[in-house]
Amino acid sequence: MSARRELHLNVNLLHAGVYPSAWRLPDSRPDAFVDIDHYVRVARVAERGKLDAIFLADTPAINDRIDHRPFMALEPTIVLASVAAATTHIGLIATASTSYNEPYNLARRFATLDLVSRGRVGWNVVTTADAAAGRNFGFAGASEHGARYARAREFTQVVHALWDSWEDDALVGDKVSGRFADSAKVHAIDHRGTHYSVAGPLTVPRSPQGRPVTVQAGGSEDGRDLAAATADAVFSLAQTIPDGAAYAADLRARAARYGRDPAAIVVLPGLATVIGGTEAEARRRQDELWELVPIAYSLARLAGTLRIDPDWLDLDKPLPDPLPLPPDANHTMFQGTVALARRDNLTVRQLLRALGGGVGHRIIVGTPEQVADDIEAWFRAGAADGFNLMPDVLPDGLETFVDAVVPILQRRGLFRRDYEGSTLREHLGLERVAWTPPAGRR
Repeated sequence: MSARRELHLNVNLLHAGVYPSAWRLPDSRPDAFVDIDHYVRVARVAERGKLDAIFLADTPAINDRIDHRPFMALEPTIVLASVAAATTHIGLIATASTSYNEPYNLARRFATLDLVSRGRVGWNVVTTADAAAGRNFGFAGASEHGARYARAREFTQVVHALWDSWEDDALVGDKVSGRFADSAKVHAIDHRGTHYSVAGPLTVPRSPQGRPVTVQAGGSEDGRDLAAATADAVFSLAQTIPDGAAYAADLRARAARYGRDPAAIVVLPGLATVIGGTEAEARRRQDELWELVPIAYSLARLAGTLRIDPDWLDLDKPLPDPLPLPPDANHTMFQGTVALARRDNLTVRQLLRALGGGVGHRIIVGTPEQVADDIEAWFRAGAADGFNLMPDVLPDGLETFVDAVVPILQRRGLFRRDYEGSTLREHLGLERVAWTPPAGRR
């Protein structure tokens, strides 16, 4: 780890932007969600701002109202392969589900992308609490929450073992002796577990960063344990500094119980941004975006998060009470949404606006200086090591952040002026993962 604590910033590349109405603005292109040039342009803006990484979410199903907004349509690792060829430094984080993949194929795909990008890749581990996705893979719906995470824990262990199946110096390439690889340093993993049986080894050697960065978005008890045991970086949800600080402290305490260095996990809450030259200008931009969001869409998104019928929601009353946590729900989004509504005693209409029409993460609206002040306050309080940024509209919301907010953070000594390394681990202040022999091979 770097001796000096420094701010980390990713951009969550949500097609046209985090607001459901972003695609409707005059300068937005409705087809950008399937145009690779759009993703490359956003990545180049992020790289110009010296951001750590771009982050691609994914759901292997159409689970949104496609009559109202674009969605995450393209397979993330294929998108990032194209982005890797068009950039030189920006990190590349792709989401892939442990519920609907196999460990070997996923480990090989990400290891390949890590080599192609010369060590700039991260894998965002998700368990997919989406019934539509389950049906696309031959299941009746999503598995129960605890079962998904038990599978995810073993899945991640197998992937890490496969990424470590080659020793660092296994590839010899000695033309004189004719020895290409040292087969004694390429190991089967011979995993036999509850969910998986995988022989190994992987077909590719280790990358410049040892193995791809592991990212996780754990908010539930099971999710926090998975993150504490396996993650290098965590995409979290927090609406207040005390909530963020409490989450980070809990996560680091769990990591210590797993024998890990608590400081070696980067905590990145989501942060949606609406930026204007003045606060009034930023508020007008927010109003414009909000007024273009169909209320039926927002209600459907909220009802989906809460796993209830939209007809149970009265726009001008608070959320129903009680609201039991469904076993197959996305616990992080459910708990964060309900906590926001209860804390501020919001009506459903007020909650929908506070969520930006269904965002879930914290939204800050203001000038570049106000946004920088907010980021600094969270960082210095230990509530965040940085943020997974979600600009209101892409690419121009990110361009504003890079051109107006980043220079303020740089002048305050919080953020880098240039990249000091070439891998995603170096950007995040994480050590390269050196090969070590697994238990039983020493």
